[in-house]
This record gives sequence, structure tokens and C-alpha cells, in this order.
Amino acid sequence: MFQTMEQCTNFIFKLKASQYKGEPLQSAKIILDALGNPEQKTKFIHFAGSNGKGSTLNATREILIEHGLTVGAFISPHLERANERVTINKQQISDEDFLRIANEIEEVVENKLDGKFPSFFEFMTLLALKYFSERSLDIALLETGIGGRLDSTNVVTPEVSVITTISLEHTDMLGETYVEIAAEKAGIIKQGKPVVVGVKNAEALAVIQQTAAQQHAPIYTISEHFYVENQKGAFFDYRGNISIDKIELAMAGEHQKANAALAITAADLFLSSFDAQKVKLALQHAKWEGRFERVRHNVILDGAHNSEGTTALIKTLKDTAPKHKVKFVYAALQDKDHAVSIKLMDDVASEMHFTQIDLPRAATAKQLFEQSTHSKKFMHSNWQVLIEKEMNHLAEDELLVITGSLYFIAEVRSLFIEREWIS
Repeated sequence: MFQTMEQCTNFIFKLKASQYKGEPLQSAKIILDALGNPEQKTKFIHFAGSNGKGSTLNATREILIEHGLTVGAFISPHLERANERVTINKQQISDEDFLRIANEIEEVVENKLDGKFPSFFEFMTLLALKYFSERSLDIALLETGIGGRLDSTNVVTPEVSVITTISLEHTDMLGETYVEIAAEKAGIIKQGKPVVVGVKNAEALAVIQQTAAQQHAPIYTISEHFYVENQKGAFFDYRGNISIDKIELAMAGEHQKANAALAITAADLFLSSFDAQKVKLALQHAKWEGRFERVRHNVILDGAHNSEGTTALIKTLKDTAPKHKVKFVYAALQDKDHAVSIKLMDDVASEMHFTQIDLPRAATAKQLFEQSTHSKKFMHSNWQVLIEKEMNHLAEDELLVITGSLYFIAEVRSLFIEREWIS
């Protein structure tokens, strides 16, 4: 039994996906059954995708809360503490509830699974589902970890599914083609339940459309069933089942307008009545930390963890700061296609700085450095020293863009908060 939060989180953080060797979702289903099947006691909207699912979930949450709903959310990764992953109306689960439910799960694992724990992400998913089942929620929003079909969140039958984008990521687990990866993400589509899709890649979209047809699931695809129009600065118009003019976003980038359109469509499919003015109010303050986040006027954090994310980051930089020189600081995990992202940054950077984080799956600074062809590239083992040095030597026309894995961004944000660097 876990006696303290520190003991609990220290233990579950060390759980690896490879430790439990049972069939996919088998342990989750055994534990859920022992907990009284909490996944059957809450309504859900389920989010999958290579990029944008966190921002889309957050925008959906803001819209639903603005309409007066009580909204649970399960997200990943966390930036400072594990409690961030499980919220109700943006209030984190208390340490007391976290510890109590963790101990319930631990007891089931010992009694039903001979002490063979599922992975950290699976553990957190189960904790979230149990917590949500104990509260009077109108809806809970779930973000997948990796893929969809075999993801531990895929034990629910959602009211609406959302698939944001498809990129070549986690190829060691999801497949090496858009078709294979799309098939995994499409695994969240359920019989007769609508699915909202932001995928543009034709091969991936065809797979999702085929799965939706097989499941008799109504499909709503961006640029076919709903549209982003008249994009001017932070504003855009939404056209779909309803029309909303001059929506202003708190977050920069055209990709965030697509995410907001997905959120509007998903919320509209769930809500019995829909207020355009409440949508506009919600999206004006729908911020998502670590996604093109200006922590200082000349320092930006962005969890662009694959080439699609890097493309969106660079476009947003060109749109918002076209005359600035950009120094990139990059650290990432091994299970990504770094070569494309690094090439994209090489093409626009004034300097490239590569570093590393202390995680088992992290790529080394040397591995990343060797993939760059930039004339001014540098390799650093200590990212804290690197960032502090670069921040102190930025010229007026320079930006420091810290990017890569969201786990890296989480550690950087913690440092900025600790040093009181966030303005």
C-alpha cells in the first residue's frame, strides 16, 4: 500500500509499458471489472491523433464548461505533477483522492494480476476512469497515449470520437505507413457513434472513412463537412452545422484554428443546445501550456514532437515574427523521425542547439546533432546551462525556440517556474 503521494508517484513513474506481458488491454479490463466497471458510468468524448489532440481537447473543454457543463479531462503528459492529468472543470484531482484510488488499483493488481503492474499510462487511465465515475460529470474528455486501437483509454464507448491528424510517429509500435498508423488511430471509432476528423493525408483519411463506414459511424471531416474560413490574424470564421463569425483564438497558428474547428464540431454533436457567443468566449481563453507558449517576449516553448508539429511551429514563427532570427534548442525521444524535423529547422535557423533529457527513451544530443547539416550547430549535455546562457545573450532581433518532446518542455517549464523566469 502507498503511504504517501511521493511514494506512490515515484513507484508508478517507473512502470514501463514493457513490464506487463499480457494481451493488449487485458490487465486494464481485469482491473476495471474489479473496480466495478467505472468506464461504463460516465459519458465520454475520445481524442486521438498524432498532433493537436491536446489542444483540441482543451478547446472542447472550454466550450463545454462555458455552456455550463461539468467536464472531466484526462490528458498527457503532465508538465509539473501527475495530478494535472486528471481534472474536473480544470481542477486537479486532490492528493487524497489520487492516493486512495491508486491504493485501490494496487490492491487489485496484487490480488488479480500477481503484482504484475500495467504501465504508468495504463495506471493513470484506470485512476482517471475510477475518479470520474465517483463524480457527477456531464462528460469526460479522454486523450489517447499512443495510437488508439490498443490504447488503454480504448475501453470506453464515447458519445463522439475525434481524430485530429496522422503523422509517421511511433512507427515501431503503430506501423511504418500512414495507412497502418491511421488504422490504429481509427480504432477509437465505435458502432454508430459520430467521429470528427481533421486528417488531411489522403491515404490516412481513406482508412478512417472505411472504418467509420464499417462501424456505421457518422463522419464529419474538416474541409468537407465543416470549414475554417476568412483567416485573418488570430480570427477565423467557422462554417458547419452552424456558422460563427470572427472567432478569436488565444493560441497562435493556423493549425490551432483547425483544432478549434474540430472542437466546435465535437461540442456541437454532444450539446443539445449550442450558443455561438459562448463558443467565442470559450476560445478567447483556451490556452494550452507548452504549445507555442511565449514564456518571455523572446523565448517560446513548443512541444513540436514530430515533423508535422515542426512544420506548424515554423509557419507560426514566420507568421508572427517574420523578421526575427531563430535559435532552436531541441531534445527528443528516440521513437520519432527526427531527420525531417531537424531538416525543417536547419532551413530556417540562425543556430541549432541539441541537448538531451534524462529518460530511458531519450535520444542523445550526439544522435540529434549528427542529423543536422547546419553550419552553426552545437551539442550540449546540460540543457539547463545551455538555456540560461542563451537567454542571457539574445539580441533584440533573436528568438530562442525550445522545442521537441513534450517531456522536455515539461522539464523546461518547471525550471522557468522555479527560477521565476516566466513573465
